[in-house]
Amino acid sequence: MFYYIDGTVSMLEPNLAVIDCGGVGYALNASHNTVGHLQPGKRARLYTYLQVKEEIFELYGFYSLAEKRCFEMLISVSGVGPKAALSVLSSNTPEGVAMAILSGNEKALTAAQGVGKRIAQRVILELKDKLQKEAQTLEMPALASERPAAVVGQSKMTDAASALAVLGYGPSEIAAALKGLDAEHMALEDMIRAALKNMMK
Repeated sequence: MFYYIDGTVSMLEPNLAVIDCGGVGYALNASHNTVGHLQPGKRARLYTYLQVKEEIFELYGFYSLAEKRCFEMLISVSGVGPKAALSVLSSNTPEGVAMAILSGNEKALTAAQGVGKRIAQRVILELKDKLQKEAQTLEMPALASERPAAVVGQSKMTDAASALAVLGYGPSEIAAALKGLDAEHMALEDMIRAALKNMMK
């Protein structure tokens, strides 16, 4: 229904941003990371997710499409609702969440308020499988010549590619963004972060 809302930031709270669009104030639930990018009185564009369930009609706002895609990925896990997903994104960046899933790092997820060990394990179990399936279906011949001979480099390149795929990017975008990265010597999270920056150029 709403793809994004573009207007003036009229009010900010820890998990809420109110955007004024033509005299109408839209209240959007938002992560600490998104709220941290906003300033009262300044113009902003937030990508949105609308939750409609029985009597619930809630808007969620995200500073970037990567954060929105990560949110949608998290709420696809059974037992993970919008509030828990927003909590995870308040304590982690989208690339940090992807890395936590790939490495099985429960602590990175349980650092989020209201997210216990069982939920963290479920997120890792369900989404790691999804990440692996994405990696198997990706066809990115442009990456082949860029991969180092070392197996560890190939593994990290595949993990970075699958994480970016789950965040909603296509094979050609991923191939171009990862081209030239030193997979053998870079940490996985640094690779994902560098690829996201490359996509913004």
